Amino acid sequence: MERADGILRMLKVNYISSQENLEEFSWEPILRIFTYMEEKDWKVLAPNSREVLVYMVSQKENENSVINMVARSRENARSVQDHITKEVWQTLNDFYHLSRSIQMEEKLRSEDPVGLLDSLIKQCMIYYGVVDITMGRGEGLNFMNMGKLLERAFQSVDILDIKFSDVSYDLDNPAHTTYWKYLLYSVSGYELYLKSYKGALEPRNIVHQIILNGDFPRSLHYSITKMHICLEKIRNQLGMQEHARLQFILGKLKSRIQYSNIEGIAEEGLHSYLKTIKNDLVLFYNELNECYFAY
Repeated sequence: MERADGILRMLKVNYISSQENLEEFSWEPILRIFTYMEEKDWKVLAPNSREVLVYMVSQKENENSVINMVARSRENARSVQDHITKEVWQTLNDFYHLSRSIQMEEKLRSEDPVGLLDSLIKQCMIYYGVVDITMGRGEGLNFMNMGKLLERAFQSVDILDIKFSDVSYDLDNPAHTTYWKYLLYSVSGYELYLKSYKGALEPRNIVHQIILNGDFPRSLHYSITKMHICLEKIRNQLGMQEHARLQFILGKLKSRIQYSNIEGIAEEGLHSYLKTIKNDLVLFYNELNECYFAY
């Protein structure tokens, strides 16, 4: 569900951007982040906004399309119905049937897609609200939050890495203000940026918000800190050795981010820093899967 939400928000922001700046705009970042397409394939698809929207929202052949993400979420929910509330199940079921509407693809091709994307984003928000107010604060919710935060951290790393690759990872690059604004919109961080950082949109402040700002719900600092709390709450489900291994990996990652600053990231190189963070996230993901889900 977190991936579906991230895809929908980026699609909306990028479609609006494509209408304002047709010559310089490209769908390449979304296709690189959220699909498994080869470069030659996404280069063919990228120039056509409507086809990108159809591919990312309603194309069954795309493993990461929104309808496939929602269908997988529904199947996962079906398999653990004893651990979720009936309201959560009903919300997912409603979202599933909405996403399977036969008019979906037609509307994406012929009408203004922003309204449709907004309605799907609203379904994601309803889902998160229902989870928050109906789920007991036990094992089930902590596993759900762990998955949500882990996916969110991966997205933040990938978005920063790909968007800054376009400016050669230069933290002092005076790119056009619109470029940075849409980057912040992509992670729902524009309003918080205006409240937290004075002056113009600056790359260093954007990196600080998305990596280090503990008040920003999509920052790496926020996500990994909350993951650490979730891990502590499910520790009784594991042996001491397995939990210690997970705690070490996540604690090391948490400390790396907590004691980072922009000067140090710039000195190391943003790409190198993000690559290390992503490798550690993958390591934690694999260990978590092995401890809890692998047979």
